[in-house]
Amino acid sequence: MIHSTAIIDSKAELADDVEIGPYSIVGPDVQIDSGTVIASHVVLKGPTTIGKNNKIFQFSSVGEDCQDKKYDGELTRLEIGDDNTIREYVTLHRGTIQDRALTTIGSRNLFMAYVHVGHDCVVGNDIIFANNATLAGHVTVGDGAILGGFTGVHQFCQVGAFSMAAMFSAINKDVPAFVMVQGNMAAAHGMNIVGMKRRGYSKELIKTLRNAYRIVYRQGVTIEEAKSQLKSLDQSSELKLFIDSIESSQRGITR
Repeated sequence: MIHSTAIIDSKAELADDVEIGPYSIVGPDVQIDSGTVIASHVVLKGPTTIGKNNKIFQFSSVGEDCQDKKYDGELTRLEIGDDNTIREYVTLHRGTIQDRALTTIGSRNLFMAYVHVGHDCVVGNDIIFANNATLAGHVTVGDGAILGGFTGVHQFCQVGAFSMAAMFSAINKDVPAFVMVQGNMAAAHGMNIVGMKRRGYSKELIKTLRNAYRIVYRQGVTIEEAKSQLKSLDQSSELKLFIDSIESSQRGITR
């Protein structure tokens, strides 16, 4: 299950059923859990922890030193959950001591070809990164978000859960949960209604979230005034997610 041309460092820890393809390199302090398949010509560098049933395609670079000029060889980590698909030429970098010293990736994510996740990012679960989507350092992406092809996210931005960015979007402010953005620079273009329907949201819940969007984006009020008005809507966990993504913003929201 490990090809004879693969190079596995003696300090790497692999579950018994891990598959390693030709010419792949697994460095020291790399831990790979059961069911994970590493294709040919993949480079894994530690300290990196990879969970169960991941599929990493050829020519990916996982756990490499970050590109931050302040990085000086400090001990930092990358942690990857379960059931992720990491396609060709994806680059996933470890953290920096200036932040958490850790880049975190959740489970069931799809990283299409040429995706880059920079140092100290926090990536949730069930996210789709289309080809060439790029996260600068310190970015947070919430569960269920979709980043279209060639989307770029500025450092320290937050991309809210179940939001969506169209292809070629340039995101330099925080994207609230459920909001769709597009453009350079990215602007809001409504709520991700299709995604809500796919998740089985009721008509009443979708209406509430639409009303919340109108309050924030269509009434010409300040964010503080909008947050006050949002309290008058029927409170649900989804609405709270939308409100929390606005209240937690440090860079200001995409409008």
